[in-house]
Amino acid sequence: MIRRVAAVVLALTLTPALVRAQETVLTVAVPSADVYKGPSTGTPVIGHVPRGTVLPVSRNLGSWIRVDWPDAADGVGYVHITKGRLTPARTSAMSSPAASAPSPSTATPAPATSIPPPAARKPPRARMAVHDQLTGAPISHTFGVGGLVGSRRSFGATARAWRTDHIGIQLAFTREARTSDVAAGRVTSIQFEPGAVFGLFDHVSDYLWIRPYVGSALSFHHQTFKDSPPAAGNLASDNGVGFRIFGGGELTFANVPRFGLSAELGYRHVPAPFPGFEPGRLGASIAGHWYVK
Repeated sequence: MIRRVAAVVLALTLTPALVRAQETVLTVAVPSADVYKGPSTGTPVIGHVPRGTVLPVSRNLGSWIRVDWPDAADGVGYVHITKGRLTPARTSAMSSPAASAPSPSTATPAPATSIPPPAARKPPRARMAVHDQLTGAPISHTFGVGGLVGSRRSFGATARAWRTDHIGIQLAFTREARTSDVAAGRVTSIQFEPGAVFGLFDHVSDYLWIRPYVGSALSFHHQTFKDSPPAAGNLASDNGVGFRIFGGGELTFANVPRFGLSAELGYRHVPAPFPGFEPGRLGASIAGHWYVK
């Protein structure tokens, strides 16, 4: 199973699709929107566009859109997504995109003395999101469901919900089977783990959206011991509670923006009621979530 998941990851990585929105425009909805040299408020402001300006989007980078800007050295500029609204371009606009793009003669380069410090001109932090390449509708990764496989012969179902771009909750229901080199039989463990996750930051590029995170969870488990070969009276079970701490990262590829692929490394501490069948402390897992909203 892990080999199949790894093959899917490799295929997605080797065949990325550019995040383009050639049929989408951004209509400026603020009195004046700053045009930046790069997709960051830490880069210089190279111009402004007034309210109502329709900017054809050459590339959608999630929280930023790239537009043609002739005054820039490389011919492009970047506008934050919160400065307007994305809509599908009309046929008339697509036939002559130059009509809606600001001309160099009307662009007002920002003098160096008038540029406020980065802290003052940083826009309010919004939920990071990718957008549908045709309609411009945001895909915010608010709630996703999926499955996971672990390094210790475990598998199960998982769900993740982000309340903000920082804080989220995660639920996992897994099954794990353990054998021992010093004792006969097998232990089967069913685990339910509700927990919290904290997103460290978001990085959106042309091909990939990366969100590293850390988290912790309670681990409610039911363990069953079966002897081998089965014998009367050699069946026992135990319920217990432990905890797990973990860290990992969620990756979203441009060509499948609703799918988040996560890799985690964690430490789990749970009681070990059956001698010789102590659960491993460290473990890795791979999970996939399909975000329905």
